[in-house]
Amino acid sequence: MHNPAEPPPGAAHPRAAELAVDCLKGVDGLLGDWLETVQPLRDQYEGAVPDEDFRESAVQAFELLLRTVAGLPVPAELAGTSGRIGERRARQGVPLDSLLAAARLDFRVVWDALVARADDEDKVLLVASAYHVWEAVEAHVTGIMTAYQRTVLEMGRQREDERRLWFDRLLETGGHNPTVVRDVGLALGFVPGGRFLCVAALPGPGPGGGLHGAAAALRSAGATLQRQTVSSASLLVVQLGPRVTEETVLGRLEGVPCGVSPVADGLAGVPRAVELATATVRALPGAATGPLRLADAWLDVLVGRAGPFAAHLADDVLGGLKDQGEQRGAVPAAERERLLHTVRVHLAGSGSIAETARVLYCHRNTVQQRFTRFCELTGRDIRRPEDAALVALALRARESGGK
Repeated sequence: MHNPAEPPPGAAHPRAAELAVDCLKGVDGLLGDWLETVQPLRDQYEGAVPDEDFRESAVQAFELLLRTVAGLPVPAELAGTSGRIGERRARQGVPLDSLLAAARLDFRVVWDALVARADDEDKVLLVASAYHVWEAVEAHVTGIMTAYQRTVLEMGRQREDERRLWFDRLLETGGHNPTVVRDVGLALGFVPGGRFLCVAALPGPGPGGGLHGAAAALRSAGATLQRQTVSSASLLVVQLGPRVTEETVLGRLEGVPCGVSPVADGLAGVPRAVELATATVRALPGAATGPLRLADAWLDVLVGRAGPFAAHLADDVLGGLKDQGEQRGAVPAAERERLLHTVRVHLAGSGSIAETARVLYCHRNTVQQRFTRFCELTGRDIRRPEDAALVALALRARESGGK
């Protein structure tokens, strides 16, 4: 008759431990039962895991579990079995749910082995140790899952690092090296001959200056994209197609202050598009609440790129309109603002003097007189296209602070 004494807390019954030791002596014999039990799950990833690896890992797992149940010392190399299995299966691409389901089948095989070696009295004692056996299996499963998830995260970071390096390489070469363009396409999943839209946002609240949510939504819609930080701006490069159009991207960017490039034809044109999108976002007005296309911001972009020359431009072109106080020939403030308002309305319209007169509710001769006066003061005739373009730039520079 076996000793019915209660085991210490947290330990299996001594008789269960003895049966576990007996199973441990024939641990290789458990493999056949386990392989038969796990085969339906094994079919899902058989090609990813070599048979020798599969069998060796199973034997190590059974030895770990039986030593734990028996209360025997676990060698250091055996103690890391769960973590090694989780890491290796993650790198082999085994689905986590299938992996954990297979690992939990260890309980059935170990329990059946213990029961097979027990007589009727042993079976009564085994019931009291069932929880301990299950705990050993769950600790093994938890070790596998933790290592698997950690490895997946590390692999994800490595892939993102590789993607960033390839994208940086594309920018460094300016899209002029066909081999780099081809390799970047392969690395990022882009079609080199495709059409691309580049978006730039300045750092701000939320990841990626607000582009994170847009990128996630576009990925869900099936878009192929790359999100990256370059020169203190957050970038989003999206490949366009039948399902993801320019309008689709702009719709996802609603509420996100950002600059949008013209569409780039081919991956080789992306570096230029990135430069244009970055220049556009730097021209965003402070109150911007959505995307700004370069096509609608050329004047601001050019003024922004002019640097200190923008102030020189404003001074040179509009200097004659400055308030000179009580000095002779000074331009009264009211007249100055009237002239500038007339010029702004004209530049914002079609270039027709009749249209400008209608908007201002005055006679066309009055508009002509104001243009003549503006020309006397500045030397620029707004009716000449070249002068009109220069005045438009000067006004934008003045409004941006270049006075």
